[in-house]
Amino acid sequence: MTAAIQNGGNTAGKTYKIGIIGTGGIAHSHMKAYQSFPNVEVVALADIVPGRAQAFADEFGLTNAHIYNDDKSLLDHEQLDGVSICTYNRQHAGPTIYALEKGVNVLLEKPMCVTMDEAVAMMRAEKKSGKILTVGFQPRFDKNMQMIKRIVESGELGKVYYIQTGGGRRRGIPAYGNKTSFIEEETAGIGALADIGCYSLDMCLNAIGYPKPLTVSGFKSDYFGKDPKTYKNQPNAELFAEKFGVDDFAGAFIRLEGGVYLDFRIAWAMNINTPGDTIILGTKAGLRIPSTDCWNGTTGGPMTLYRQMAGESVEEVVPLLKDGPNDGTLWERKIGSFLHAIETGGPAPVPTSQILINQAIIDGIVRSDAEGREVEIQIPEI
Repeated sequence: MTAAIQNGGNTAGKTYKIGIIGTGGIAHSHMKAYQSFPNVEVVALADIVPGRAQAFADEFGLTNAHIYNDDKSLLDHEQLDGVSICTYNRQHAGPTIYALEKGVNVLLEKPMCVTMDEAVAMMRAEKKSGKILTVGFQPRFDKNMQMIKRIVESGELGKVYYIQTGGGRRRGIPAYGNKTSFIEEETAGIGALADIGCYSLDMCLNAIGYPKPLTVSGFKSDYFGKDPKTYKNQPNAELFAEKFGVDDFAGAFIRLEGGVYLDFRIAWAMNINTPGDTIILGTKAGLRIPSTDCWNGTTGGPMTLYRQMAGESVEEVVPLLKDGPNDGTLWERKIGSFLHAIETGGPAPVPTSQILINQAIIDGIVRSDAEGREVEIQIPEI
């Protein structure tokens, strides 16, 4: 039994009944993790694509799972302890709010949603329901990502005043086969900015305690997504280019409370191998975190701490931390933390009070790009 299972297990012999809404690619990672927990039964599946939920059930041997064509039918007919919502971005808010209204705990895949209005509505539904709403940021459970937060909180860096972060792929737009849900405006709403940008923002903001953003000057572009040559090795290149309606690159300069400035850039496609490592500068030391192209796992390599010692410039390598044999996968830890929160009544492993700030920055970048100017960020009281 892994540590993840221990964290998610119970002592009363209860079997947790779980539903999955949206049975596309990411739902497979949820399902594999749920199967690691002997006290969990996935009893219901819903997907708006005809036949996909049944195919998912067949793939995982869920012979007793009830199949539905939409989220409301599932939530109206099932008595659940929790639900994983794995729909495309623009369908995050509706099923989440309805599940909370039905008294069901929710594990929502990232990004939280597309707009700030949606994020606020979801948090208000969460508050009213008294149920758990946690957002699926599995890098939070990686030991090396956690080390970043430990280094900052230890005071080794002194006062943090500047952060550069981002990363992304030289070529890595998520469009393949006939899959266009990641790149169409009507389904995704936001591209690289939300898909992997939310991870990059969370890594840094979580480390420094999620201060509120004040202003943002940002932009986004789609030069590669709309070019068929980007998809030269795929048979549907013209289709992808025609349907591409989101961003493949975004950048911003964000002013945060407490005198912290955040320089951010993220890409699905660009003509360079990386837009730069993550750098956290403090008054006592600086930390370099090697960039990564995906942001859904660990750091891109060992970190380096830069500081002065006895009048000399010194550099210290922070060795990569390895998982133990009983730690479980990141996904097992993520799912286990959700189950543990259900069992204990909370708190949410990745609270919406933090991810609302993440979403506010993303929303601010979109607005700044649309208006061609710096914009203020206002976060309403929930």
